[in-house]
Amino acid sequence: MNKMIKADIYFDGEYYCGKCIDFDIFTQGKTLDELTKNLKEAIKLHFEDDREELADYAPNPTLFTMMDLGEIHV
Repeated sequence: MNKMIKADIYFDGEYYCGKCIDFDIFTQGKTLDELTKNLKEAIKLHFEDDREELADYAPNPTLFTMMDLGEIHV
């Protein structure tokens, strides 16, 4: 049983964007706090529509995110 939902976070120059790796879920926000709130809400709404898809996950799974920090100039 999976205990976490994985998402990728990146900045597109104007917005912070969040995209789930295993599900067709995408959202954005002006700040990281706004993105976090929007991503949690988008995931909740996604699973309200398809409870069967959540069957492989533990109750109340955690959200694991990875963030692109941009290029490193050395």
